[in-house]
This record gives sequence, C-alpha cells and structure tokens, in this order.
Amino acid sequence: MKRPADQIALPLDWPQTEDESRFIVSDANREAFEHFRRLSMWPVKVTILTGPRRSGRTLLARTFVERVGGRLIDQADRRDEEEVFHAWNEAQDSGLPLVLVADEAPPAWSPKLPDLRTRLAITPVASISPPDDALFMALMQLLFADRGLHVAPEALRFMGERLNREYWTAERAVEEVDRYAIAERARVTLPTIRRALSASKMIGDAA
Repeated sequence: MKRPADQIALPLDWPQTEDESRFIVSDANREAFEHFRRLSMWPVKVTILTGPRRSGRTLLARTFVERVGGRLIDQADRRDEEEVFHAWNEAQDSGLPLVLVADEAPPAWSPKLPDLRTRLAITPVASISPPDDALFMALMQLLFADRGLHVAPEALRFMGERLNREYWTAERAVEEVDRYAIAERARVTLPTIRRALSASKMIGDAA
C-alpha cells in the first residue's frame, strides 16, 4: 500500500566512511591522485589542489595528510592570507607537507599579500576535472550503496546518459530517487528512477 499523498518521506542521515577507499580513481582525477603518491618529487612541500565542489578533493587531501603527516587548509583561497603564508613557510621548515584546497589556482587566485603571491607562483598544482562517464556512474553506485541500495547497470547507464555531468548532480539524483522510492514504497528499478528524476525535473518527461 502506498503512503497517502500528503505524507512526506524524510531523509535519513546515512552513515558514510571518510577513508581513502571512497575516492574513486578515473581519468578525471588520476593525475591528481598520482601527484600525492610522489611527495619526494614535489619542488616545495606544498601543493594546491583544485577541482569542482563535491569532487572528493578534500577527501583526497585529508587522507594524504593523515597518511604522511602534514596539514590541510580547506578553502585556502578564502582564508586569512597571513595564515596561509605562515603555513607555507612552516611546511618548508618542518618538512611536513601542506595541501591548500582551493576553487582556483594562480593566477586566478591572486592574493593581495605579495610574499604569499610569490610563494604560490612556485607551488605545484594538482587538479581534479569534472567526472567522466566511468567516474560519474561509479559515484552514483557508491552513493546508492551507502543507502543499502543495489541499482542495475542499465539503470546507472540511464542516469549517466541523461543527467548533467557534475559531482553534485550525482548526489542530488541519488537523493531524489531514494526519496521517491520511499514515498511510493517502490523498488529502485529503472522505471522508478525514470519517474523519480522526471518528477524532480532533473530530466525531461520524455527522457
């Protein structure tokens, strides 16, 4: 029996683990992933890590500093410039690496503090790109698994072919499908996914 239409399915806080196994490697992020495997080759003990929001950039940086020791400054391009400057110098003095996660790298990130601007100009940059086909579908599969849901490959392909290829879109789509399935007491099948994404206006009615 379906729920009455005026009842709303409430989201649950599904448990998630924040370990390195959650970082899915593909062509979209392989170069950045490998960069953190080659610490001995860094010209300075600092790296700027950029990429779209929700791309796993902070997770990659966090697991790196936890593994080797060091420091992470998230949203570094929005932090106090003196703080970032001193952290950069401290990394060179201590030998412990610093990762600066930012939306943009120099020259787009151009601090007003001249000494920081000079240091960032010689800092290597690792970048994560928008998700490719393999990463986008693997990410949705992982997000469904977080909720205890198994989704058939053809359903994942359907989502991958019709949704905008962005990290946050994968999260929203999985959330919308799960909400719809709970509200309708339906199994997460391709027809359910089609109806859920259409109802949420994430795809067109004819998709």
